[in-house]
Amino acid sequence: MKSLGRSPRRARLLPDDAAGRAQAIEVLRAGGIVAMPTDTVYGVGVALDAPDGLPRLFAAKDRPLDRAIVLLVADIEQAGGVGVLSPAARVLADHFWPGGLTLVLERVPAAQLPAALTAGATTVGVRIPDHDCARALAGALGPLPVTSANLSGQPDARDAREVLSQLGSRIDLVLDGGPARGAIPSTVVDCSTGQPRVLRVGAVGSTEIAAALDRAGGVKLA
Repeated sequence: MKSLGRSPRRARLLPDDAAGRAQAIEVLRAGGIVAMPTDTVYGVGVALDAPDGLPRLFAAKDRPLDRAIVLLVADIEQAGGVGVLSPAARVLADHFWPGGLTLVLERVPAAQLPAALTAGATTVGVRIPDHDCARALAGALGPLPVTSANLSGQPDARDAREVLSQLGSRIDLVLDGGPARGAIPSTVVDCSTGQPRVLRVGAVGSTEIAAALDRAGGVKLA
């Protein structure tokens, strides 16, 4: 791929079906930027090992470099390969994954993660989405850096048309899966320390998170 943040042509639009996903995997493997439906809002991502992939993703969104990007993963095994699943994290993963909950985990020491992914932090955000598309791409390529498919500071994209209106000349491919099932981003919970802490309220409510932890052994939110 010759795209360097801003593609010279408008992104291709393909249906989110087996053929479209196969094309998306090829584009990602070649270093391209792909937008996709998730269970919350549309996301846009690159392959984790793509040369200069993360800087180009930041540039495509006009995203500040000091903001970390979440990894979407196919299953709990992929999650455990990049982040340390503490007892509290496992409780929340068992209860809310796949779904609209991002867990901030201490990085697995052996995981070779680019500094740009985590903004230099020792933690990494991980989520198993409740959508076949993102899980299929992550299953083929490994943990996938994905962020919301919009220009930084602009409204989240809820369908392929909104993705194209904001990022159409900056990315390579959009998988059209119809309107996003959710209207808000995932909730973010920091499980990298002894006491979980909600960093952003979104698709999963704080009361649900607190109740799940309490039932599992009386762990309290910070």
